Amino acid sequence: MSGVMARPAVARRGSVYEDVRRQFDRAADVMGLDPEVRKILETTTNEIVVHFPVKLDGGHIESFTGYRVQHNNVLGPYKGGLRFHPAVDLDEVRALASWMTWKTALAGIPFGGAKGGIQIDPSKYSKREMEHITRRFTFALAGNIGPEYDIPAPDVNTNPQIMAWILDTYLQMMPAQQRQSCTHVVTGKPVEAGGSVGREKATGQGVAYCVEAWAEDHELEMDGATIAVQGFGNVGSWAARLLAAQGARLVAVQDVTGAVAAPGGIDPEALAAWAQGRGVAGFPGARPTDPETFLETPCDVLIPAALEKQITRETAGALRCRLVAEGANGPTDPDGDEILRDRGIAVIPDILCNAGGVIVSYFEWVQNLQHFRWPLEQIQREEERKLVDAFHEMYDLAESHEITMRTAAFYKAITRVSRAHALGGI
Repeated sequence: MSGVMARPAVARRGSVYEDVRRQFDRAADVMGLDPEVRKILETTTNEIVVHFPVKLDGGHIESFTGYRVQHNNVLGPYKGGLRFHPAVDLDEVRALASWMTWKTALAGIPFGGAKGGIQIDPSKYSKREMEHITRRFTFALAGNIGPEYDIPAPDVNTNPQIMAWILDTYLQMMPAQQRQSCTHVVTGKPVEAGGSVGREKATGQGVAYCVEAWAEDHELEMDGATIAVQGFGNVGSWAARLLAAQGARLVAVQDVTGAVAAPGGIDPEALAAWAQGRGVAGFPGARPTDPETFLETPCDVLIPAALEKQITRETAGALRCRLVAEGANGPTDPDGDEILRDRGIAVIPDILCNAGGVIVSYFEWVQNLQHFRWPLEQIQREEERKLVDAFHEMYDLAESHEITMRTAAFYKAITRVSRAHALGGI
């Protein structure tokens, strides 16, 4: 597995899917969306729940529950990650699938939205057991995924190795003559198995591009800017490293093992090496700090890159930053959003800020179709162009309508999806 799980510092409260509905409704109200179109867009298309048995190393059999929710595919095949986490449930997966629809639409890539996962704590199982569990889950999903229908990718506690197991299992279910034409059934694969260079850091890279775009418009010099990161998995660690390369100073980090801080700066490369497999706690280059007060860390940019519902009615008033850049999905709930807006704290919303992963997943999918590899420079250039263009479209709309960037992001995404439905005759 890919190291320590990034869990929230604050327990999730309420329905995550209800949060998405509130975000959607706020934008739909601003744009005067037709009530009948609203019904179509706020409803998931398919919800798959599978229960499957696996024989574990000790010889006993355990039953697992997996999910795949397909929200909307009017713009292209369903697309979305798979997360392996104890908190995975149908409500969460519905929310994540909905966010994916708006994320792909906002980024301007021809995918729809889906999400899935297994309710499991991967730390309790061996690598061999996780391979068996992953393969059985893939077999249980069977015809509900496909390279032109629904394309999974990595998410929380899943990684290129997991994608390689899914790919191999799926290909074994295909006729031999069709296998080489189905390698784009998953993205986020190892490069050796048809993956793309640049995919590992793509989401964190996208966070960095968005922060830099906002900083340019708000007289924030990245050289010397201070950042705090909650969740130091793939997204948080890469965002920290890439922003540090621009001169930013990492002053605090939190993950499931604890929190560390150093006002003079933490070396993100050294921390990433230390944290692999054991978390940030005990890092010799910083002092331990209270995880319960982590969100109060003074900084220019706070990057929540763990799980949902971190910035809420109870915690939003404690933030001491200029900008929240959402590396995670749903880290700020609607009540927290209102408090941040009233306090003048800007939020780059998740459906744009962490869209770098799905953008480069799209590039991987296209490379598989072309049977041709793109160079890293091309991938990074195209990722930056898409994200920066989408950022300015969102930001300009927010300014002209005097709405938050989140509402503007939903406005743009909903407009594109609703137009596609209208052109299709609905």
